[in-house]
Amino acid sequence: MPRAIISPSVLASDFGQLSAECKRMMKGGAEWLHMDVMDGHFVPNITMGAPVLSCVYKGVPDIFMDCHMMVAQPEKWVNDIADAGGSLYCFHIEATSDAVSLINAIHARNMKAGVAISPDTLSTAITDEIGAAADMLLVMTVYPGRGGQKFLERCVPKVAELRARFPEKDIEVDGGVGPKTIDVCADAGSNVIVAGTAIFNAAKPEDVIASLKATVNTAQARFSK
Repeated sequence: MPRAIISPSVLASDFGQLSAECKRMMKGGAEWLHMDVMDGHFVPNITMGAPVLSCVYKGVPDIFMDCHMMVAQPEKWVNDIADAGGSLYCFHIEATSDAVSLINAIHARNMKAGVAISPDTLSTAITDEIGAAADMLLVMTVYPGRGGQKFLERCVPKVAELRARFPEKDIEVDGGVGPKTIDVCADAGSNVIVAGTAIFNAAKPEDVIASLKATVNTAQARFSK
């Protein structure tokens, strides 16, 4: 299994100090920063777009922006996100009819490609062809675009199904994940963990990041036996 990566969700940060908040997370041990891009179409909310990401990238040039594209036309924004400094472009499979072509377009702009599935989408929607072409697979454990939701444990078996098919692939979980829910995610095979308030609102974010990573590493050790 690939290594443990913690990707704090900046949606839980102080947007008035976005660059400083990203630096604070990186100093605390975060390798990726999870940037939720919402367009008001695929999901009801509107958050940030390429102009905001570009400003963050200028202020934090060594940042790895894990861009979660909750948008209705993911093909439309590949160039803008690449130009803004995006490192990984993760689109929802529900929003495209040609995932492989989109993955190729993302790779052509030197970004990693991720494929996300919402809670009501089966993991088999990610075919072997799509999964092999992608760099990361994202299993949503809440409904995209709505805040304050509880972790949906019924989504966890999808992680296990994907891990069985793609043993070396980065598999991310996003939504309601924190110290109380990390165990089932790690045990199912996820290695990339998105957490928002659990990290940003902690007195010592670095301790939470280290704890989440340690839980994943422990689970990985069992997988490798």
